Amino acid sequence: MTITATDFNLNGSGSVTKEPETLNKIPGNRAIWVGIFAELTEFALFFLVYFIAKAHYPEQFNQGPQQLNTLAGTLNTFALITSSFFVAKALASIRMDDPEQSIKWLWRAVFCGCLYLVIKVWEYHWNVDQGIETNTNKFYTMYYYMTFNHLLHVGWASGSLLWAIHQLKVGRYTKQNHIGLTAIACYWHMVDLAWVIIFPLLYVLR
Repeated sequence: MTITATDFNLNGSGSVTKEPETLNKIPGNRAIWVGIFAELTEFALFFLVYFIAKAHYPEQFNQGPQQLNTLAGTLNTFALITSSFFVAKALASIRMDDPEQSIKWLWRAVFCGCLYLVIKVWEYHWNVDQGIETNTNKFYTMYYYMTFNHLLHVGWASGSLLWAIHQLKVGRYTKQNHIGLTAIACYWHMVDLAWVIIFPLLYVLR
């Protein structure tokens, strides 16, 4: 018998334990990947502007990271990487037909997302106390623009995790049908990836 993509679709529309590894797979759905590629294009433009600005204002971009709160940036990096682990565990749990455990992992991921937001808001207040504002120089303008945009992404991605928790509680996400949870997980990992690039650009590189 020939197995086609309509027989088994990855991540909850068929049995992931029986799905052939050779079958072409798209985690989640096409819509989420359109959104992910759009978001990645946006961040790519940010990075392009960053390097152009750095070429024109090398002194500001060399000194700027030294004035930022590297500890806050490091803690946020740890929070997001940890959250991605929790999301991956939540997805693994629903694939093993354990929605309750999946919900617990997602709550941990939401906590990490909220922790990121709290640290970032505190960091902004700390910056202002140090005299670092959006119009201080070109580097800090770039810093605020990139980090605030990313903060918004973390905010609504955290909201999507809460939505996934609700869907699990009411039984709409199951071992047999959890494409939505996979799509949310893919988006969360994209937000995490963006920060992994932003952090060294703004806090580390001179």
